[in-house]
Amino acid sequence: MSDSAKTVHVISHSHWDREWYMPYEKHHVRLIELMDTLLGLMERDPEFRSFHLDGQTIILEDYLQVRPEMKDRLEHFIRNGQIQIGPWYILQDEFLTSSEANIRNLLIGLQDASQYDKVSKIGYFPDSFGNMGQAPQILRQAGIDTAIFGRGVKPTGFNNESLGSYSSTFSEMHWESPDGSKVLGILFANWYHNGMEIPTDPEEAELYWKRKLNDAEQFASTPHLLFMNGCDHQPVQTDLSAALNTARGIRPDVNFVHSNFDDYIASVKAAIPDDLAVIHGELRSQQTDGWFTLANTASARVYIKQENQRGQTMLEKVAEPLAALAALTGKPYPHHLFTYAWKTLMQNHPHDSICGCSVDEVHREMMTRFAKSYRVAEEIAEESMKAIISRINTADAFSGKDAVPFVLFNTTGWQRSGVVHTKVDIQRLPMGSKDREALIDELKRINLNDYKVIDDKGLSVPASIEDLGVTFGYDLPKDKFRQPYMARSVRITLHADAVPALGYRTYALAYAQGGAGSAGSSAAAEAGAEDSRTMENEFLAVSIQEDGTLHVVDKRNGRVYKDLGAFDNTGDIGNEYIYKQPEGEQTLTTFGHPAMISLHEKTEFHTSYEIVHEWEIPAGADERLAQEMAEFVPFLQRKAQRSDKTVILRLSTLVTLEQGNPFVRFHTRFDNQAADHRLRVLFPSDVDASVHQVDSIFEVAVRELQPAEEWLNPSNAQHQQAFVNVSDGNGGITVANLGLNEYEVLRDGRNTIAVTLLRAVGELGDWGVFPTPEAQCIGEHSAEYLFIPHEGGEGREKSYAMAYQEQVPWMSVQTAVQEGTLPAEHQFVEWSGANMALSTVKIAKATGDLILRWFNTTNQPTELSWSSSQAARWYKSNVIEEVVEPLPESGSPLPVGRAEIVTVGGSLSG
Repeated sequence: MSDSAKTVHVISHSHWDREWYMPYEKHHVRLIELMDTLLGLMERDPEFRSFHLDGQTIILEDYLQVRPEMKDRLEHFIRNGQIQIGPWYILQDEFLTSSEANIRNLLIGLQDASQYDKVSKIGYFPDSFGNMGQAPQILRQAGIDTAIFGRGVKPTGFNNESLGSYSSTFSEMHWESPDGSKVLGILFANWYHNGMEIPTDPEEAELYWKRKLNDAEQFASTPHLLFMNGCDHQPVQTDLSAALNTARGIRPDVNFVHSNFDDYIASVKAAIPDDLAVIHGELRSQQTDGWFTLANTASARVYIKQENQRGQTMLEKVAEPLAALAALTGKPYPHHLFTYAWKTLMQNHPHDSICGCSVDEVHREMMTRFAKSYRVAEEIAEESMKAIISRINTADAFSGKDAVPFVLFNTTGWQRSGVVHTKVDIQRLPMGSKDREALIDELKRINLNDYKVIDDKGLSVPASIEDLGVTFGYDLPKDKFRQPYMARSVRITLHADAVPALGYRTYALAYAQGGAGSAGSSAAAEAGAEDSRTMENEFLAVSIQEDGTLHVVDKRNGRVYKDLGAFDNTGDIGNEYIYKQPEGEQTLTTFGHPAMISLHEKTEFHTSYEIVHEWEIPAGADERLAQEMAEFVPFLQRKAQRSDKTVILRLSTLVTLEQGNPFVRFHTRFDNQAADHRLRVLFPSDVDASVHQVDSIFEVAVRELQPAEEWLNPSNAQHQQAFVNVSDGNGGITVANLGLNEYEVLRDGRNTIAVTLLRAVGELGDWGVFPTPEAQCIGEHSAEYLFIPHEGGEGREKSYAMAYQEQVPWMSVQTAVQEGTLPAEHQFVEWSGANMALSTVKIAKATGDLILRWFNTTNQPTELSWSSSQAARWYKSNVIEEVVEPLPESGSPLPVGRAEIVTVGGSLSG
């Protein structure tokens, strides 16, 4: 056969959505059947050479959980190269999982695959709802030079149906990250099912291959044609060998091979032309009609995204750094617990899970996994803090002052100030130490007015002290039985100033007889409190309008931002995947609707107002929608409108301005009793710009405000992580959020940033009729977000740092007056680097070394410096924690390229 002869590479697989249109265990049973069939087939048919296990090692866990006796047989075929595994633990949604979650997914997948000494080194993204722009850089750092994906480039209709000319002439292309890293990209131009159910009958086979070969040849740049023999939950084709023999008989001019990705990619690389197109950065299907980007999965079941943000943050931004800092003091790092917690969390990260586009039972089970992972991370964090505080010297600062010390930890990468809430027990009395009534009476006699908050210099700290009464608590010593006690507890609210990054500061509740305390001083109802509907600090002046919107003056540059914080509401007759507003419907807003405004709290360090809207909105869609859903009417053809029946949507928003911080904090609570609608909060920027910036995976991506010419969808909702920004050279606004992953910059003449708080729909969508009443999200909800205006110059990047900090909760723990080797205030790791964002602080499993990772938020080169007195022998690492090259002393700046992800390791052995 000549070199130009066509070779058909048939790769057997089954795209295994772990849970989706059925709950996990129903899919699980079918996975067991598939794997049993696969192993039996490989044992009896030597011509069945290969099976790709969908790029995710969790399939091995799920199978062996039920069939542990099959481990040896399974391992034989993996080690023999017939079953390809990895490199991921699960097939995640890249945009709805954090930067570090994407890395942990790869790291744990590679670690699991290494047990078998085999791993499929391809960046496998068969069905991600868009692809992160930094994927090529991540893959290259992990030693992977090829990515295979199913979505993101033009055209991308439903399952890649053709909508016009491709971004690349071929299904093969070069994919480049913002830093310049490139991989070979291969698109499933005919989807990952184009070789499924190959017929054995010659007549059927002739028609099949005539059509299929023509489809593949349209896009392939080489004679090597890819045919994916499988689809979603597809059973193994047991007669594939016979089907390929039939194909060889009817098309002797074609070389039919039961192949694998390693062989296919090697063949393609040897034959690719020199003129392959280069695609850049994020692949989000923006050059399409806009209806099948699946970006609206970012707002399906928002409560799931919020729980994910909470869990991810507790693991990667709290527990890991605290455990790493504790390791610097000698405490063993609990790798086994972190792996368990991450795996439990990542079981919620597959695209049909975290995207909120599955049946209700799937998402109910997810909430349990979120809770399990969070509690493990929380316990690690608490144990790590205990290890650190046991070494802090509090005696020098607080001895003889009748004080109860407590320590505030800042696990972000930046020095941090802000309002902190913490619980402190003024006195604890062991249960059984005296009569119960006498014990409680003694605790009740404590006068809270005799206490104040001081810092380690003995200076008073602005704070309020709220009485929590007598409470029950317990200790769990490592060397004895549980120790219950009763305590007199208070909730302290204080303004923490300049707590060092990756460090802590010690405060104390100190006895101050004679009325020096601050108990109760924060009450808004305090006599003489003025309700002026204004707030001001050294940076911002805020006034609240009659309709509840805010006008904010940035005192640094005089810029005025108006009409901030209104809400809009529309109907939604789409599904969990896609938002669709009823035709001709008028969007509702709270602009001009009077709100109830009251002073909530005013202290010397912060002010907050409560703004309440009692808003009448339609109760749901009209009856036509239920009929259209039942009859499987495509969402673009639906004619349903909103109902004439209405309900009250009560939105209660606390807006807070703190001293020392140039942003306004929002916390909105509401009880949703309406169906089939979307709720958003609006922040007009009034900035003239053609692009905006948005926090994405290891980058602040730059996106166009105006969609492509092909775009038909009236909505242009997109994904975000921590924030979105609209700015010009003189300044602008950053709107940050906690777990609100969908936004849109409206083309309304004001470049308004709209952040989705809720999207309520009643069906899954996609290929069938699957009602999802719980996706209507009936009940109580809350949302947290920030408005951060900024100056020009470095102001924009500084606002990003604030947004990253606000993702992370303050952590605090009570301690004792004691001797110790650590000072009352300490920073374990110091670093500096313009426009750099700290991403992780952890300990490497393989080496026990300290791992630090940053990324450059801009397209401008910069430098990075860092130091830690506990680490020596620094080296440059990669995202999978391998040594790349030794580095000089940490004080020597490290050059950092544009948009570069930088990981360094430090040995703790000397």
